[in-house]
Amino acid sequence: MSTYDASFRIWRGDAEGGALGDFTVEVHDGEVVLDIVHRLQATQAPDLAVRWNCKAGKCGSCSAEVNGRPRLMCMTRMSTFERAETITITPLRAFPVVRDLVTDVSFNYQKAREVPAFVPPEGVAPGAYRMQQIDVERSQEFRKCIECFLCQDTCHVVRDHEENKPAFAGPRFLMRVAELDMHPLDAASEAGLDRKRAAQEEHGLGYCNITKCCTEVCPEGIRITDNALIPLKERAVDRKYDPLVWLGSRIGRRKG
Repeated sequence: MSTYDASFRIWRGDAEGGALGDFTVEVHDGEVVLDIVHRLQATQAPDLAVRWNCKAGKCGSCSAEVNGRPRLMCMTRMSTFERAETITITPLRAFPVVRDLVTDVSFNYQKAREVPAFVPPEGVAPGAYRMQQIDVERSQEFRKCIECFLCQDTCHVVRDHEENKPAFAGPRFLMRVAELDMHPLDAASEAGLDRKRAAQEEHGLGYCNITKCCTEVCPEGIRITDNALIPLKERAVDRKYDPLVWLGSRIGRRKG
């Protein structure tokens, strides 16, 4: 097994401030960035704070920015970098720093709570739901999300404009709204919920300008923009501006 020494710059600090620290760490064949961070903790910086869990690309915990790109450290192989390259690791920029590479992502859990859950159809018992396979497959793509929040971090609406956070759910949770709105068994409308209106007026769908940066960083390969955000925008526009849809909504509201 061959080894070499790699140069790393890792952000150290907390909410009060910090700076990049320079380190030289031994690298072995087949390793990923998270392996190097663990070796750094074991040999040079035992107080380095980093969040991780599964080391298999399924828990979403080890999100960070590697050379400026939001990535999972456990899925970023050292072989993708030149040996002479200095690798810079910084915390997710869109969220407040707790310490070192650990950020406070509670914003995302707040937004998750703001999306009303699936509404079961009336008169259909759990376990008796029936769907077409095409609808199952569409929903399954969105359910591959591992809550790494890389899409939230890279979205410029959140990343570059802190003031947008109260009004914008971000791509991960707009995708959740789209999933529920596309679900053929979701009875939200019967319960008085209008998911398309809520997407536009409560979750900030209009802020998204479909740059596809969220899709580019998704470690699960979910086509967030093409399969969730654009269809949701089309549905919201139809509801608001299509004259036939508008007329139908008005007729439906007339009292007998």
